[in-house]
Amino acid sequence: MMAPKIKDVAKQAGVSVTTVSRVLNGEKYVKDDLKIRVQRAIDELGYTPSHIARSLVRKKTNLIGVIVPDVTSSFYSTILSTIEKTASLNGYNLLVCNIIEDTDKELKYLQVFQQMRVDGIIIMHEKLNDEIRDLINKMSIPIIFSSVKPADQKFISVIIDDYAAAYDATKHLIELGHERIGYIGGDMRDITSGQNRYAGYIRALADHGIALPEAHIRFGDYKTQSGYEMMKEILAQKPHPTAVFAVSDDMAVGAMNCIHDHGLKVPEHLSVIGFDGSQLTEQVRPRLTSMEQPILEMGKVTVDKLLELIEEKEGGPAEDVILQHMLVSRDSCMDVKRGE
Repeated sequence: MMAPKIKDVAKQAGVSVTTVSRVLNGEKYVKDDLKIRVQRAIDELGYTPSHIARSLVRKKTNLIGVIVPDVTSSFYSTILSTIEKTASLNGYNLLVCNIIEDTDKELKYLQVFQQMRVDGIIIMHEKLNDEIRDLINKMSIPIIFSSVKPADQKFISVIIDDYAAAYDATKHLIELGHERIGYIGGDMRDITSGQNRYAGYIRALADHGIALPEAHIRFGDYKTQSGYEMMKEILAQKPHPTAVFAVSDDMAVGAMNCIHDHGLKVPEHLSVIGFDGSQLTEQVRPRLTSMEQPILEMGKVTVDKLLELIEEKEGGPAEDVILQHMLVSRDSCMDVKRGE
């Protein structure tokens, strides 16, 4: 049997197709008795309205496209769950595209978003090539960046002050008495999590009269294995640092695993501080001290601000939203001055 169509519902209810359409779209000016007849016909026929057809009529799909660099990251998996929850509560569904740092994929997915007529786009990636920049600048779809701030973009971002957060993380280690502080950084093509965090680390050392320990500085890709490999290289340099700042919790956990595999203990031999405040911080032992981004708030605010743009609310976001970072001290850092 063929699936029932809207004209079948109209015939069964004894009304026009226009009336059925008005009932399906929740329009106010339909008599209650007609609504009841239409709904009864829908139930009897098992009619399911076409999402695409309704979207074309309403010029609204209730879809949000999301570009994610790597869904396996503990940070991105956490923020995605909040974005999905907030979007769902507001009647929106997500189209999540995992690009694995591939700009060709990103361009393709952005074009798919256009074809699907999504109502808005969230991008959590900042390495934009000229082709992507041209495309998003020509789009009439509302776009917001979350957790990153690309250079020379007209779009708003929901972020923290990554420079200040990295400065504060490094300062925390200095205040614990550490002077040999290693650094496991991110991709320096990234302005937000690469360049800004590294600059904050350098400035904190300089402000406290500590020389930059170039032998103990490495750059990875934010993943656990990368943290392990970078820590292995750092430990090969003697003397090794007494503390390490990793710019993602995943890399911090990798560093802790490497330290353990070398017969050393955290924090007795080496203190480790991470960045993000992901769920990993409470899952590892010792529990990881981390400079936390308000991940859940960031996901919610990202969707809320995007919806303001979609709905063209007066006074909607015109500039970046900068959320507050916070150091959460756990068990992975030792106060060397006090020996604890």
